[in-house]
Amino acid sequence: MTSTGGGSAKLWGGRFAADTNALVEAFNASIDFDRRLYREDIAGSIAHARMLAKQGIIAEADRDAIVGGLEAIRAEIDAGQFAFRIDREDIHLNIEAALIERIGDAGRRLHTARSRNDQVATDTRLFARAACDEAADALRALRAALLALAEREHDTVMPGYTHLQRAQPILLAHHLQAYEEMFTRDTERFAQARARTNVLPLGSGALAGVTYPIDRNAVAEELGFASISANSLDAVSDRDFIVDYHSAAALAVVHLSRLSEEIVLWASSEFGFVRLDDAFATGSSIMPQKKNPDVAELARGKSARVIGNLVQALTMLKGQPLAYNKDNQEDKEALFDSVDTLLLSVRVVAAMVPTLAFDRARMRAAAVANFALATDIADYLARRGVPFRDAHEAVGALVARCEREGKRFEDLTLEAYREAHPAFDDDVRELDLEAALAARELPGGTGPRAVAAARAAAHTRLRTEVGA
Repeated sequence: MTSTGGGSAKLWGGRFAADTNALVEAFNASIDFDRRLYREDIAGSIAHARMLAKQGIIAEADRDAIVGGLEAIRAEIDAGQFAFRIDREDIHLNIEAALIERIGDAGRRLHTARSRNDQVATDTRLFARAACDEAADALRALRAALLALAEREHDTVMPGYTHLQRAQPILLAHHLQAYEEMFTRDTERFAQARARTNVLPLGSGALAGVTYPIDRNAVAEELGFASISANSLDAVSDRDFIVDYHSAAALAVVHLSRLSEEIVLWASSEFGFVRLDDAFATGSSIMPQKKNPDVAELARGKSARVIGNLVQALTMLKGQPLAYNKDNQEDKEALFDSVDTLLLSVRVVAAMVPTLAFDRARMRAAAVANFALATDIADYLARRGVPFRDAHEAVGALVARCEREGKRFEDLTLEAYREAHPAFDDDVRELDLEAALAARELPGGTGPRAVAAARAAAHTRLRTEVGA
């Protein structure tokens, strides 16, 4: 096996006499994926150079050469004209080596008072912080789409389910707003993850801090960090903020998967509650009649990737002693994948939601089928002083009778009701779908006014977040 690159050619190679084995070169390199951090790496380096000059650690002329060189490199990468090299291992060394080639000794001074350990921690925090913001924005767009659909379908009725069995009638808007509540919590989790991410590790050095009179707060201010890390050992080895992102993302895609599962079910012939827009469905290569809910299925399936990335991050961290270890190179690909998967999944579902066309008549019929008003009839007896357990038993007997005789509640005579319990009176026939919904106007219930009030509160909450 041939070797590549002399030890002296590497920015860390002064202590090494032998070349790096080619297999090790490939195994060690991360430039194929961490090049994605180039903007963060350059921003951190510019802030660091400015601070070094402000503190008198490097000359202002060196600072200006460094900043100008880094900005030129950033423009080249933006334009796809920068040559990344695997023998330079990672994004940090690729940029620093290119800078030295351009500006000479001034570039060699950039790494004063820092290590790749606190540098990569800073880059990754900058990336994760922006990713939290993007996730929150995407979730807000999905929430807005759900609320708009709930407004459009404000009087559409459907069966509510437990155990995937028809249970009680509810408003479709109530169902949609339940998901908006879930995604609101997800938005909050990303805000909380962002707050814990927004701590500057730069200045921690390799693990013990640095010996130069640096101004860490000045760097934090320039990069928008709320605070600086308190412990250098923790700062360079901490990847909790990545776990925070994965955790928030995993729960968000679980919620997205639940919504997608319902869309898959509702679009089936067995349910027939919703028709998918052609733009958000696909066909079969062999069955001409098929219209497949692939968007919902993929959103459901891709959740597994994000969940897996959370497990990967936790497993990567669990055996590491302090401080930094090369294991942490493995944090980025999974993070990038979770960011990309979450954003694409949320955005495509948010685009699909407004196109859903509901079969209101079919849903209304299903809402009262299978004796869905049984609980309301039991409540009728309870309001007349019958102990609820006795009422429950009486209505259960009515259901059994209807099943034996092939009848519905509305087919029963008052005599049949009274055979089940003498407290029934003729007004039991007034218990219908509208009455069942109107009886649930307490906050959090499926009554039309309660659902409208909850929707108005959700709109206000969303507007407040967007304006914040």
